[in-house]
Amino acid sequence: MTKHKAKLILFNKPFGVLSQFTSTTAHPGLEHYLPVPDVYCAGRLDRDSEGLLVLTDHGALQARISHPQFKLAKTYWVQVEGAITTQALQALRSGVMLKDGATLPAAVQMMHAPDLWPRTPPIRVRKAIPTCWLQMILREGRNRQIRRMTSAVGYPTLRLVRVHIGPWPLAPLKPGAYRILSIGPRDAIWRQVTDR
Repeated sequence: MTKHKAKLILFNKPFGVLSQFTSTTAHPGLEHYLPVPDVYCAGRLDRDSEGLLVLTDHGALQARISHPQFKLAKTYWVQVEGAITTQALQALRSGVMLKDGATLPAAVQMMHAPDLWPRTPPIRVRKAIPTCWLQMILREGRNRQIRRMTSAVGYPTLRLVRVHIGPWPLAPLKPGAYRILSIGPRDAIWRQVTDR
């Protein structure tokens, strides 16, 4: 890697926003939130997911953060429909067979409902069916992976918030807010991401 400092942006992507700078007629892109030129997403979040998105102006760092071969841990808070069973939790921990193959094992545990901002629009609620929250840590990043995993074990995802990517936390950013970091080879965070 080169020795210059990298610009790193931590952004709390709101629900319905695309993980790209260009908007569509139906959904806004990052251009509405990030007036920062020449940065690119290191990984993505689908339109219906919320939370931490990392962007950088450093190509090699972007690849290290986003490429599955480096297995950078990503932590999600996941609200699912139904009272999840021990068997379903164990299936998620062991890896789930999806149409594109088996997932890697995930670190999964139940959690209390987190103190989050209200989602707009709110999730659908069915009075006769409870919901529960999970914390899931993945080291791969397939398209809509968590939604497909929870659905495969019988518990559809209602809300999905990414709260950590490697050493970078989402807190204390509110939806639509961002902060800019400058990191380089002397920083511990740089070494955590690049020394693999």
